[in-house]
Amino acid sequence: MIKELTKKDMLIESLNELDFSNEPQFALDLRANAKSALENLEFPTSKTEYWKYTRIGKIINRTYGIQHEPSNSNIDISSYLIPELDANIIVLVNGFYREDLSKIETENGIKISSLKSVISQSDSFIKDHLGEIAKVENELFIALNTLCFTDGVYIDLDKNAVIEKPIHIINITNSNNLISNTRTIVKAHDNSSVKILESFVNLQGNESFTNNVSEIFMNPNSQVEYNKIQNKEGESYQISTEQVYQRKDSNFTINTITLQGTLVRNNLNIEVQGEGCETNLNGIYLGKDKNHIDNHTIVDHIKPNCNSNEVYKGVLDDNSVGVFNGKVFVRPDAQKTNAYQQNNNILLNDNAVINSKPELEIYANDVKCSHGSTTGQLDKEAIFYLQARGVSKKTATNMMINAFVKDATDNISIPALKNYIDTKIDTRFGNKN
Repeated sequence: MIKELTKKDMLIESLNELDFSNEPQFALDLRANAKSALENLEFPTSKTEYWKYTRIGKIINRTYGIQHEPSNSNIDISSYLIPELDANIIVLVNGFYREDLSKIETENGIKISSLKSVISQSDSFIKDHLGEIAKVENELFIALNTLCFTDGVYIDLDKNAVIEKPIHIINITNSNNLISNTRTIVKAHDNSSVKILESFVNLQGNESFTNNVSEIFMNPNSQVEYNKIQNKEGESYQISTEQVYQRKDSNFTINTITLQGTLVRNNLNIEVQGEGCETNLNGIYLGKDKNHIDNHTIVDHIKPNCNSNEVYKGVLDDNSVGVFNGKVFVRPDAQKTNAYQQNNNILLNDNAVINSKPELEIYANDVKCSHGSTTGQLDKEAIFYLQARGVSKKTATNMMINAFVKDATDNISIPALKNYIDTKIDTRFGNKN
């Protein structure tokens, strides 16, 4: 009897073409564990609670090719750089690190390298912690990434290291019908500080699928600002997962800016395992055409005396769909927690849709927690007011959208990046009639 292959079987069979036989045993064991987990997992459907509003048929009902090794194609990355931003540049193309396109300047207190090279050296931290917080048992796309990630970025901060120059990871797709899996590992030792920007773009990459996972380990009193810019054109799909582990007095900020993408799903899971932690989650998502943008966040407060602030702003046009599902857990021992969560949306078209579901689950009795959600349209009277004072309708629309999303960009501490985002918004909505 011939077994009928499922979509998952077909995808795994194609990924089996990747050769990891030269990796050390700990990495092979990790991949074998992920493969075993995949056998018991299925693609999420609308009946899966955490995927209720996002159908992934567009992703899985396709046949993808795989790049087996780094290409030597000449790529001009200048259009992907942030103007006036002095940063260390790391370039990944179709899932592989490109040393020839990267620009890393040596700085005391930090190690930046290809993840693949660190694994081959059996780095002690990677050996003990790779896959520790991005667990494969319950999440298919984490298991898929763990099974077949081809490369990625490793950032290691020494104790007391304050890194002045931001790190810009540019993740490029330049082939059609391609699946790529990348991994980012950040280790922030005690009292260290760094700012990271990761942008996802495509040179071509029509009907391509990017599945990336980041694991961020934060030791006491460390500070990490992680900025994620998603700007993939054409038919492109992305599932992005960030797993963050915070210890005592650490400060983590993530700014997620989704400018476009046919289907984008962001899974952000933060485990607050120390007292005195500060956690900031900010997001902007701009939908157009038939874009589907889903932000799913979990902040798990386990220890007392911590603060978390979450602000997501959506602007949806045409037939685009936005999803926000944010959940805050406050565990029994997490007394004196202060958790704030807000999702606001503007619909520029009657066909645009938002599904918003902020949630609190509280098991402690001495806390300050609030959440809220609003959805509406641009204030026509305010636009008319501006027009009456000589401002064009296009400019008035752009001014109001910029004012609307400002709360979600206040925590971006890199001026060049703020200017870049403002420019992208101007370009998008400055031509809006």
